[in-house]
Amino acid sequence: MPAPVTAGFLDLPSELTDADRALVHVLPIPYEATVSYETGTARGPTAIITASHEVEMYDAELDSEPCLAWGVHTLPSLDARWAQPEAMMDAVAAAAESVVRAGKLLVALGGEHSITPGIVRGVRRVIAEPLAVVQIDAHADLRDSFRGTRYSHACAMRRVLEENPGPTVQIGIRSYSAEEARFIRENRGRVTIWSSDLMRAEDPRDFHRQLTAALRDRPIYLTIDVDGLDPSVVPATGTPEPDGLGWAQACAILKTVAEAGRVVAMDCVELAPRPGFHASEFSVAKLLYKTMSFIMARRRA
Repeated sequence: MPAPVTAGFLDLPSELTDADRALVHVLPIPYEATVSYETGTARGPTAIITASHEVEMYDAELDSEPCLAWGVHTLPSLDARWAQPEAMMDAVAAAAESVVRAGKLLVALGGEHSITPGIVRGVRRVIAEPLAVVQIDAHADLRDSFRGTRYSHACAMRRVLEENPGPTVQIGIRSYSAEEARFIRENRGRVTIWSSDLMRAEDPRDFHRQLTAALRDRPIYLTIDVDGLDPSVVPATGTPEPDGLGWAQACAILKTVAEAGRVVAMDCVELAPRPGFHASEFSVAKLLYKTMSFIMARRRA
């Protein structure tokens, strides 16, 4: 098991971390059971939270210290030693439901991507209308089964589509199988894919307009697989792929998502930290803080 977290996300003073007062709740889920290349995602949540202690609270783009307005409570890590994936799904769903039902912004930290369907299940118990799911990722994760299990990280978004009747928008995808390509073609009403090639060919202004139109005024679930970013930004991930999103590009996308609709919950998964090399977890922690700030600005407007 990873080392326990001794301080919360951003290491804020106690008056900003009270569970009732803080509007953002961070939930570490160090689950790792189906990784297919490099291991280490179970250490991701602790690494991200520890790195967040070095992130400046002041955001020059927003000209403020946004977290002081809403606070962050970090929950205890879920015990990730489930014997069966179905038990993992149930436990994750219950934890997610509790946070969202309390009206907090849930930010779950994985662990591998297979935690996402469970979180979506829990969110859907509270949010009656279909969610618009936004996925930043290098991989489509739409296989029906992979290496003998339907609960693999490579099947995460296929399971999400079963949990949620709303659309899924996939951004930054640059690696998927023939099976997944067929599924995407056959489910164009449910799945919209913005591959790296397509995004490079598209005028960014048109992309952001289309993304806004797809999400406008809808409840949104956001899932960020860190391999959606280019390995030059986040190399420490189990299945890195070249030609990913740059830092500024990712921030612009996340700001558009936050401003277009109402993000009710999100996760960040697949960081596999490397000892002695902290750039990846720091980048992820900073990206999460910016994302929280964008979302909370929209919530509090």
